[in-house]
Amino acid sequence: MELIGRRLSAAEHDAVLADPALVETLLFGSEDEDDADGMPEPDLDLDKSWHAVHFLLAGSAWGLGDGLAGAAVLGGDDIGEDGGYGPARLVSADRVRAIAEALDAVTDDALRARFDRSAMKAAEIYPDIWDEDVPVDGFLEEIAGLRIFYRTAAADHQAILLMIT
Repeated sequence: MELIGRRLSAAEHDAVLADPALVETLLFGSEDEDDADGMPEPDLDLDKSWHAVHFLLAGSAWGLGDGLAGAAVLGGDDIGEDGGYGPARLVSADRVRAIAEALDAVTDDALRARFDRSAMKAAEIYPDIWDEDVPVDGFLEEIAGLRIFYRTAAADHQAILLMIT
């Protein structure tokens, strides 16, 4: 399982609301794309670290936590068909701005304090690597990228489309 995301213009946001079948094209491109494999690069790719990133931001495996930072990975409204791990989620431009501000307010020290391998194992955080000596630094780098993703979308008044694939 991997989490990918795309920033959406206002026109793309309105189009996917009108026709949720566009989720696939917006996230994965169309068969006539110029890329060699027909797949555009996502604006965000948290790979398999998405669940640990969510846990660090929200403090729980699936809930959004007390603040908006927990909505950065699993927030938004379901849209489109279930792709195998649930439908995509659409985050409005207004919500993107609020999440970006919340992400900027979370310190690395707070994230380090929340990094507890035994708690992550007990919560069944994907992937199941918590018996290993996994350092927090890689997850902090992913969160730094997530902050940039949200800041960029907020600055451009964009919505966001997220999906676990």
